Amino acid sequence: MKTRQLGNSDLQITAIGYGAWAIGGAGWEAAWGAQDDGEAIAAIQAAVDAGINWIDTAAVYGLGHSEVLVAKALKGRGKRPYIFTKSSKLWDKDRNVISSMKSIRKEIEDSLGRLQTDVIDLYQIHWPNPDDEIEEGWAAMAKLKEEGKVRWIGVSNFNVAQMERAAKIAPITSLQPPYSLVDRKVEAEILPYCEAHNIGVINYSPMGAGLLTGAMTLERARTLPADDWRSRSENFREPRLLRHIQLVSILTAIGEKHGRTPGEVAIAWTLRMPVVTAAIVGARSAKQVAGIIGAMDFRLSADEIEEIETFCKANP
Repeated sequence: MKTRQLGNSDLQITAIGYGAWAIGGAGWEAAWGAQDDGEAIAAIQAAVDAGINWIDTAAVYGLGHSEVLVAKALKGRGKRPYIFTKSSKLWDKDRNVISSMKSIRKEIEDSLGRLQTDVIDLYQIHWPNPDDEIEEGWAAMAKLKEEGKVRWIGVSNFNVAQMERAAKIAPITSLQPPYSLVDRKVEAEILPYCEAHNIGVINYSPMGAGLLTGAMTLERARTLPADDWRSRSENFREPRLLRHIQLVSILTAIGEKHGRTPGEVAIAWTLRMPVVTAAIVGARSAKQVAGIIGAMDFRLSADEIEEIETFCKANP
């Protein structure tokens, strides 16, 4: 299986990693709705069995539950994938999510316990909030690396100015930004900055949170349950929704020529740029893993990229 080096680290990662956001289940503000734990564990195991060598989770996903499921899925397995997780999103007794970088040392211990491991391969600040705590938070992250609690440290959802502030304290191994055909904001400044400073990029939601999989219809989007955060997203409402579904028809046609799903085409589109080290791809069942694993080694031709770009320019 081909791998790529992640930024300034010694981590050699596959082109896609397993994203454990959605499997956290319901009951918190960014949930994807109810999730069967057995199917979640089967999805993780299917991804690893298929060759994916890293899993990205976070303490806040399911308010700790995602990390617990990752540990259960990997228990007793010989060769373990790299484990990436995140700090700075806490929750209170009423399950309200709080942003803070003042308790990172406690957070790492909690995550190590839930994940049942002695060291985290990549530990990331989840969001740069509160902004005035970035220096304090990043200094704590650097200390954890020095102590061997984590192997490498990265950031998620940071802009260029915020990365520059952190880099004055300690090198940044990676950035985790949203990047897909329905969210291209990082192309202007953030991706060029990462390329110039050898910061690895592992983009999340390469399929637009499910919009580009081919499974999202107008009717399904209109009837998403209230405990699914996507029901409150403008991308899942008209007029944007109609545009995205039209885009999927193009991805579907391209995929059919190669025996690939539209989701795999969408993932491959994000991987067309060398600055993008790898993509984080979620799956809530083993069946969904089968629909995305082909993106591991599928790459678009220049003509296919141009066809997609032509649609995007005509339908911004």
